[in-house]
Amino acid sequence: MLNLDGRIGGDASLSHRGEEYARKLPELVRASVGDDRPLTVWTSTLKRTIDTARYLPKHYNQLQWKALDELDAGVCDGLTYQEIKDRYPEDFAARDEDKYNYRYRGGESYRDVVIRLEPIIMELERSEDILIISHQAVIRCIYAYFMQKNQEDSPWLPVPLHTLIKLTPRAYGTEEEKTSANIKAVSTWRGKGSTAKHEDPVPEGGI
Repeated sequence: MLNLDGRIGGDASLSHRGEEYARKLPELVRASVGDDRPLTVWTSTLKRTIDTARYLPKHYNQLQWKALDELDAGVCDGLTYQEIKDRYPEDFAARDEDKYNYRYRGGESYRDVVIRLEPIIMELERSEDILIISHQAVIRCIYAYFMQKNQEDSPWLPVPLHTLIKLTPRAYGTEEEKTSANIKAVSTWRGKGSTAKHEDPVPEGGI
């Protein structure tokens, strides 16, 4: 719900389109991995990820990880980017300058998120068939690791909402497959210098 107003962080409930995605997610997962394949589902401890998982098959084992919570925006939690720019102009500029290392006042940086994700990464390395429902900053860091991207570039990696991203480790690298639910979403991701929220388009061609 906070995304609709361009507000970051918080522990809001799903919007109506988020609810629509939650209902469609089981269908996307079945199409990707099959009907009978057992999955372990990891969510953050925040309501929107737990609610996104609520329609998944009951035989999926679901676990909540505090380490998968969204990047802590500290004093900026719940603000729009315009409000951050108005109240903390130096911080707004500093985050654009070095988004990976910039730490929100009383909050976290992307570097901090990478550090707290280390046990998650270690567990993923020795596990199979894990479905993660988390937040854009967290997914960027996990994605960067498995796709062998420079972690310092991770804050700028595009992570589309309402999309299932399947990563399969291979001998030559990690294979990637993206499946869109074809449900529009309002993202709080922004380009450098921008203060506006934007709406993720539905890809042409469907699923």
